Amino acid sequence: MDSGVQKLFPLIFDSVNEGVFTVDSDFRITSFNRAAERITGVARDDALGRMCHEVFRANICQRGCALRQTLESGEPKRDVSVDVLNAEMEVVPIAVSTAVLEDEQGEMIGGVEIFRDVSDVETLRSELLGRNTFRDMIGQSRAMRELFAVIPQVAESEAPVLVSGHSGTGKEMVAHAIHDLSARSDGPFVRVNCGALPDTLLESELFGYKKGAFTGAVRDKPGRFEQADHGTLFLDEVGDVSPAFQVKLLRVLEDGEFQPLGGTETLKTDIRLVSATNRHLEQMVDDGSFREDLYYRIRVVPIEMPPLAARRKDIPLLVAHFVKLLATRTGRTPPQISRKAMRALYDYDYRGNVRELRNIIERAFVLCSGNLIDVQHLAPEVAAAPGQLGRGGDPFRLKPSERRIAEARVPEVERAGATQGARRLLAVLERNGWNRAATAASLGIGRTTLWRRMKEYGLI
Repeated sequence: MDSGVQKLFPLIFDSVNEGVFTVDSDFRITSFNRAAERITGVARDDALGRMCHEVFRANICQRGCALRQTLESGEPKRDVSVDVLNAEMEVVPIAVSTAVLEDEQGEMIGGVEIFRDVSDVETLRSELLGRNTFRDMIGQSRAMRELFAVIPQVAESEAPVLVSGHSGTGKEMVAHAIHDLSARSDGPFVRVNCGALPDTLLESELFGYKKGAFTGAVRDKPGRFEQADHGTLFLDEVGDVSPAFQVKLLRVLEDGEFQPLGGTETLKTDIRLVSATNRHLEQMVDDGSFREDLYYRIRVVPIEMPPLAARRKDIPLLVAHFVKLLATRTGRTPPQISRKAMRALYDYDYRGNVRELRNIIERAFVLCSGNLIDVQHLAPEVAAAPGQLGRGGDPFRLKPSERRIAEARVPEVERAGATQGARRLLAVLERNGWNRAATAASLGIGRTTLWRRMKEYGLI
């Protein structure tokens, strides 16, 4: 090739508006153009020689990497939607295309990825759809956008709803949103925490009682079913209801009738039922600890709340929201978040989900006396998070090598005709980011039992 043409290549490489980088067969970056610097905020000298996932921190790097798929299959990818974190720890939506790099003899020597910033398109779409916030819920991840889209549809019906998810994911906010958007919005919204009361107190709380029904019942007291008439009754932690009380609850839900304790008169109630649980009710049905007929009665419309670790794209948005709320409450100027602090917040695993994130930000806000929240203002376990996600930061998370083996075996398990139990386990593992502690908690089993089942199904 003419040497003059070859000299033009660097100029052409840096003049295109799309970001372009190349990697060798070990996925180390070998070239990085100016547009890539601009979009990612990472200087070329800092990018060269590093693993591409260390520079891009994309939501598909660990699983579903488009470039890896191209190098393994030889097939190019076109306009794959990806979210990356730039140097300022801001989420940047990009569209990615990939191809194989070959030498003059046709041997593969690496890959090339071309990407463009589609932030303007995504911002316009968000503004048109109004999907970053919804009834006090905040999120721009796909999971939250899908949730925002389905809630108004659910609210239009009268069908019972079961909201599932780990503690702190916002299940009660979903229940409130369904009520507020429904035809019952002018009626009461009544909440009962089923997990906080034993059967005797739960029965009097839900059904009410008559004067003299028991010692201390000095007057009639209406129950929550009566209070929620023509409104919404929210049964929180419904999975904690005892098998004995489940029979009574099912009878009321089927007939719409109940008797207060100590009373003889049958009362009718007209309520929209929304239930919530952080337990895996389907597994409890299989174990015989939750009635199958009650399960299907309350779960006509299921809604699954994603854990915060599964929607990390929302973390910077939530952090900004909580900082603004705290600043407004205290009259302070909202402090900025340092790059290191935001990286730690992004990498932390959040077993307590959004509720835990809010507490973390409130603590940092109190300890920060200036206008910058830095890593030293975060709790020690959060400050230690950068680079630890999935690498020893959580003793109950699969090691990267274990997870790669497990995920590689998923197609084999499915091809072999996975049992219903295996398919369910795969779904729960995926939903919990392959975190053993969270998965075991969702299934209501111990971690040892979970590990044994994973081995039984050929996942480990």
